[in-house]
Amino acid sequence: MSNWTAADVPDLSGQTIVVTGANSGLGFEATRVFVRKGATVVMACRSTDRGERAAAEIREREGFPAGDPALDVRECDLGDLASVESFADDLLADYEELHVLCNNAGVMAIPRSETADGFETQFGVNHLGHFALTGRLLDRIVATPGETRVVTHSSGAHQGGEIDFDDLHHEESYGKWEAYGQSKLANLLFAYELQRRLSAAGVEDTVSAACHPGYAATSLQSRGPREEGSTVKLYAMRAANAVFGQPPEMGALPLLYAATATGVDGGSYIGPGGLFDMRGHPEPQRSNDRSYDEDRADRLWTVSEELTGVSYDFEGLVAETADEAGDEAASAAD
Repeated sequence: MSNWTAADVPDLSGQTIVVTGANSGLGFEATRVFVRKGATVVMACRSTDRGERAAAEIREREGFPAGDPALDVRECDLGDLASVESFADDLLADYEELHVLCNNAGVMAIPRSETADGFETQFGVNHLGHFALTGRLLDRIVATPGETRVVTHSSGAHQGGEIDFDDLHHEESYGKWEAYGQSKLANLLFAYELQRRLSAAGVEDTVSAACHPGYAATSLQSRGPREEGSTVKLYAMRAANAVFGQPPEMGALPLLYAATATGVDGGSYIGPGGLFDMRGHPEPQRSNDRSYDEDRADRLWTVSEELTGVSYDFEGLVAETADEAGDEAASAAD
């Protein structure tokens, strides 16, 4: 496991994998590997133009013919709950099985702004958008035969995160890194709470796991300085990427591991095992104590349902699973 690489990803033929933010950075690199291994990848992108360009680049680099259906680019703006709902509805109409959902997309350390629904953008996109998307797709994921997974991308920045329930959207005071840390801690609280609720409902074949990329040099770091209009900060970030960052191909390994490796337990947290957990090959790790706080996670879950209007029906999941098991048993008997 200490030297696990993309070559160790198993054959994924017949699987459908959804990747948010698949047009750039770690999502792009993970998508390349998924499709190389035989999966159909739904590229959930805020911009379909950028998504199509990314898909064309992947096809060229991986030797797929133009228009190969293994890459399905669809619009999904996580900063707009109506877009999330539309994406999910169309996806469920077109795919009977969903094997892996990679909650990958995100924004980092940007000036304060708000989503279409009035949420602080980092909290709204990184956490609430993925909370809503997962809730709308979970029934289909659980109903898909075999082991299925929901993987949520967090960050080492969760270490400095706090969930400020009195000012979730940082209307009273805003620090871009504090807001980012809150959103990344929220990712972990969600991933672990989802696993607890699946387990409590008796769902055995769907795993919720989390991961972080360490320090991966991608375009994610550049957005904040660009939006601030700071050339100095932009060049400083590029210099830091060059010195400290690992290539995006390595940064994508924890996501790939959490999504495909055998023996990934529910509630796992996967990250690079090298220097300061910032680089290297993926391994199971432990996030900070706050991320395992069940009371905080339960409260965040309730607030997230209220804000998004998306409620999870775990009792319904169990009933559907039981009905399907009964149908399979009856068919076998016949």
